[in-house]
Amino acid sequence: MASLSRQFAQWVVGLRYEDLPPAVVDRAKGVTLHTLASVLIGSKTRDGGHAVKLITDEETGVRNGATIMVSGGKVTKGGAAFANSEMALAGGKYDTFRMLTHPNTAIIPGALVAAETAGASGKDYLTGLAAGYEVMERMASDFIPTVMSRGFHPGPVFSIFGAAVAAAKILRFTEDQVNSTIALCASLAGSNVEGARSGGRALREGAATRNAMLAVTLAREGHVGGETVLEGDAGFYHSYTGNNQGLLSHSFVGATRTSLDKIAADLGKDWMFLETLYRIYSFAGYNIAHIDVTAQLCTEHDIRHENVERIEAVVNWMETRYPSPAFPSRREDGAARPGGTAFYTAYAVVKRGISALRGLGADASGKDAPPEVLELMKRVTIIPSHTMTLFGPRITIFTKDGKSYTKQSTGREFIWDYAEETRRIREVIPGLPIPAAQFETIIATCRDLERAERADKLIQLTLKQT
Repeated sequence: MASLSRQFAQWVVGLRYEDLPPAVVDRAKGVTLHTLASVLIGSKTRDGGHAVKLITDEETGVRNGATIMVSGGKVTKGGAAFANSEMALAGGKYDTFRMLTHPNTAIIPGALVAAETAGASGKDYLTGLAAGYEVMERMASDFIPTVMSRGFHPGPVFSIFGAAVAAAKILRFTEDQVNSTIALCASLAGSNVEGARSGGRALREGAATRNAMLAVTLAREGHVGGETVLEGDAGFYHSYTGNNQGLLSHSFVGATRTSLDKIAADLGKDWMFLETLYRIYSFAGYNIAHIDVTAQLCTEHDIRHENVERIEAVVNWMETRYPSPAFPSRREDGAARPGGTAFYTAYAVVKRGISALRGLGADASGKDAPPEVLELMKRVTIIPSHTMTLFGPRITIFTKDGKSYTKQSTGREFIWDYAEETRRIREVIPGLPIPAAQFETIIATCRDLERAERADKLIQLTLKQT
């Protein structure tokens, strides 16, 4: 059997736009729009501004580089990928795959750099994007908790592959070049959680995206990456999971083993990309369902916070020990605190929802939280379970008249089509650095992206108009 990277390379090279199911095209458009909104928001933040300044100070004046979104600065391809990724991270509008990875913050900046470089069409961009997501998420799927338990952040560790594959496809690499691109990513992947645990700041998807561009450049110039770099005895999976036999130290639902053979099985038939959901709120993803599901339960039964005795929320156990049971930085099943799961559950009861512009910084302080929320959150009990699906809490509200009301989340509430994405993402328009009409043009361009002669029109649409 061909190596894992070779199987991916053969599929990526052979993939055509016409092979993409309508749902995959729709999701590719949606995550693109979601990311552009995040970049626009992130450009106004301290962290986003620092990233842009860092790159522009170092690289301004490059003749054949790529564009930093919003500012319009021309820098190296790797520099643009880094700055755009960092703004996407700072904006907080991520997509999420199995809680601990946010593919859009790396894949879309990498894909747009490649699209600008190649003058690629909308169809070529969408095809590359789908390929990048599928490769990354298949590689990550069962291994995310185990990778995190070994001290690596799985977001950057896996997203480098998605960003590089998307770019390689858009740049029309050969099979050998794609194979080498993937193999080189194994050497360039990284991100350790100890820095953030000890007072530092994590180096995440921005660095991964920049390294993805380096892998693409090296492969294009003929650097051969190797053949069994992923599954080999000293390969990627051995390094990041501790073995190449599919043995798992941690998993979301109790599994202790998987198979590397199934990673590339049925490529193009079963699309893992469609499991990607939208983190519409700018706080820890495992909390997002506590807002919408709890609010719906209160609306359905006309439950008012004054009448609530207590609340129970049964959740996946890993959602109570973030980011990993091996290295928890916070526990959600202990005392309630602003910015925690109990806080958002209570917030949903009191306010029946939350603004998509509300950020983690404000929430975490609790300074602007309604007093009713801060009081009610003390009567929320978070119950960890080894059988509950991710992002699928079971909420039970006990009222003072002795009744109880339960709503079970499916974990798929934040998987939606492009039409719903446009409805939800419009909430952020007041916080954008561009006029509403300009953002509406971005929405329309993403919607009709398969008709676009050049996908990098999206980059130009983020620039402030003069």
